[in-house]
Amino acid sequence: WGQNILRSDPRWKYGLPPASNANYAWIQHFLYHLADNGTAGFVMTNGSLSAGKQEGEIRKRIIEDHRVDCIVSLPGKLFLNTQIPACIWILRTNKQKRRDEVLFIDASNMGHLINRATRELSSEDIQQIANTYHNWRNGTEQYHDIPGFCKSATLEEIRNNEYVLIPARYIDANIEEETITKEQLDQLIAEFEKEIEEEQTLNRIIINNLKRLKINE
Repeated sequence: WGQNILRSDPRWKYGLPPASNANYAWIQHFLYHLADNGTAGFVMTNGSLSAGKQEGEIRKRIIEDHRVDCIVSLPGKLFLNTQIPACIWILRTNKQKRRDEVLFIDASNMGHLINRATRELSSEDIQQIANTYHNWRNGTEQYHDIPGFCKSATLEEIRNNEYVLIPARYIDANIEEETITKEQLDQLIAEFEKEIEEEQTLNRIIINNLKRLKINE
């Protein structure tokens, strides 16, 4: 991305991005050009949420400067040029409400396949994500943490997670541990053993049918 000719660029307020990756050059580019009360939303690779030492230090400074508003994890296969999952960053220059919080939304299981290689978010999916963010940002009573979907994490929680911004780090911790009785466990084991027996029977039938096939020399 040209680090050798841009080392002294004024955009690198939070640190010089590594020469090998432009993620934090882009992130700081967006921040640099925001208005005093500006908001930026953009798509990044998931690696930007937890990248190594040099990028991690830049991420820490951005978070401590109260610039990160929301992170949304997306499902894979959303984009035609790559099947890898990505994420949405939402940054702000003047956080008033929720100043010491970051909203995490896990949308990685949302959407539906329209073919084998492409997933699509429905209008309802998009509306749910948008409503969750705006209700949280505006501090309305409609917002509340939803286990497995969204979590408003404090700055202290993010510090305890070493400034990693992967939504699952915060959201999954909010899910209550599921308990199971011995009777339920015995039933699950019995059902699993039955499925294994049925699979073995089907495999034997398939092998016998293959052996009966006549092969033309």
